[in-house]
Amino acid sequence: MIVGINGKIIRKEPTLLHIDVNGLVYEVFVSVNCSSKIIENNVSLHTTYIIREDSQALYGFIDVNEKKLFDTVIKINGVGPKVALAICSTFTPSSFSQIVSSNDISMLKRVPGIGPKGASRILVELSGFVIDGNSDEDSVGTNMMEASMALESLGFKKDVISKALKSCSATNTSDLVREALKKLQK
Repeated sequence: MIVGINGKIIRKEPTLLHIDVNGLVYEVFVSVNCSSKIIENNVSLHTTYIIREDSQALYGFIDVNEKKLFDTVIKINGVGPKVALAICSTFTPSSFSQIVSSNDISMLKRVPGIGPKGASRILVELSGFVIDGNSDEDSVGTNMMEASMALESLGFKKDVISKALKSCSATNTSDLVREALKKLQK
């Protein structure tokens, strides 16, 4: 698993970088937001490595919250890496969090490759998740997301999990899971 890459940029396009790492050149797909933040030739990126039957691709992110956003939306049925990267190019993690929390389908439809059905599905899948750029709120949102995934793996339904987690007062993942399990068992 490739989780990061450090090297010198030898080719830069709006959504693509070629990074030389000690003589080995990697092709890394990036969002427009990420590309605009890169001002030096030497770069350090967090990465997501996706292996498919017909391809292998490396996606890079300067902002760890953008990587979390990408990794979250790519798990939704019907959202591939191109659409996930388009979401990251269109919105910052904090603005996307606002769209999810306000259930704003019209804003989400502005992303190339997302229609009304796709936008609705994304908002339903991500209801209860908070992806935010603020460090304290981000860790709480990440913990909520991790707790939700843990409870989902135990067989609980997303809407039931979301309701249980909203009424929890814990802030770390394990305490959230524990508190939510108590509420779900009633």
